[in-house]
Amino acid sequence: MPPTTAPPADPALLETAVEILRAAGDLTLQHFRDPDLHVDDKADGTPVTVADRAAERLVRERVLERFPDDTIRGEEEADHVGTSGRTWIVDPIDGTKAFTHRVPLYSNLLAVDDEHGPLIGVVNIPALGETVWAGRGLGCFHQGERVHVSERAELRDAWFVTSGLTNWPHDLLARVQDAGVHLRTWGDGYGYLMVATGRADAMIDPQAALWDVAPMPVIFAEAGGRFSCTEGRHGADNGSGVATNGRLHDAVLELIAGPDRPA
Repeated sequence: MPPTTAPPADPALLETAVEILRAAGDLTLQHFRDPDLHVDDKADGTPVTVADRAAERLVRERVLERFPDDTIRGEEEADHVGTSGRTWIVDPIDGTKAFTHRVPLYSNLLAVDDEHGPLIGVVNIPALGETVWAGRGLGCFHQGERVHVSERAELRDAWFVTSGLTNWPHDLLARVQDAGVHLRTWGDGYGYLMVATGRADAMIDPQAALWDVAPMPVIFAEAGGRFSCTEGRHGADNGSGVATNGRLHDAVLELIAGPDRPA
């Protein structure tokens, strides 16, 4: 039998996801650059604020108002388990360290998966007023205009972004520098947005949770690029993330693996 093609996303569902996430982003702006903002440390040592918790609560409430049978997974609250076969995945603030340091590159992330896999992905940068969204079979859009990844085909002089260098092995950093790549940080969701819109060529997250990268598989599929983990596996739940313009993907994975990779 011929392979089954997954059906496209419902444009109305995509519009709803963008609307909900932008509302969550507007809520975080009420706390952004607040000199009295209190920052707590979670059990894993990562920061969390009232803005993270309130934004996720807003997303959950608005999703459940419209789709009470859907599952919701998020960074700050326990899973809500539904029965519809559709799952929403929310990161209310991706880049909380940027948020708490008053850097306007933090993002809000929202994804929807169904029984066929990634369905919808949205990356919102509220402090910059930028949003990228994609729906399976519908294309990838930035501020309502269709966008596409870059055309670069060589590593030298390519622009790479990443969330920070703390989790980068020293030998990987050296290999990237030796390859003649321009590397910039403060990436998080904004780094993926830059690659999807052709402003950067690759985004690398050596460590990433599901909600950090859940929107990326559909965004990059629809923008003409590729998304995988650092070992090349597809999907958002592999502990890391690599997004490229597609042309550079194999070369980036080879660079990450280094000279001791298995033959």
